[in-house]
Amino acid sequence: MNELNIVLVEPQIPQNTGNIARTCAATGARLHLVGPMGFVIEDRKLKRAGLDYWHLLDITYYESTADFFARNKGPFFYFTTKAPHRYTDVSYPDGAYLVFGREDAGLPEELLHDNPGSCVRLPMRDAARSLNLSNTVAVGVYEALRQHDFEGLLDKGHLRNYDWE
Repeated sequence: MNELNIVLVEPQIPQNTGNIARTCAATGARLHLVGPMGFVIEDRKLKRAGLDYWHLLDITYYESTADFFARNKGPFFYFTTKAPHRYTDVSYPDGAYLVFGREDAGLPEELLHDNPGSCVRLPMRDAARSLNLSNTVAVGVYEALRQHDFEGLLDKGHLRNYDWE
């Protein structure tokens, strides 16, 4: 997968966005932050969660969802607990946008209603409201990358003092 896009619509918790930024840095995914956000980018909690990976990020900022959709053509996949399809039931093409909503409200229902074939969910127990946003993003990112055999990523580690046999 040459290009994968992660979209956070109105993120509210800086630590989640920092963790997601680190996932994007480690995988080469582009990060799109759609405002208004519940914090400022200089927030030290955000920077601490992302650690020293900020220089590896490709981030684009948008004032609103209207601004985001005017500047990007998709294809879009909307991650939501309200979706009729599992995240593993779709194929993510090169250039896909994985779109995630606010931690406290998710994505707007009108957007979901207008795009039922592109709405996906992570299966979970009925009594659980949702997973943490940064965990959900990581699961979605790695499924999209798995479908493309982790193209462009280092998939073999090494030991410091030993060789693998």
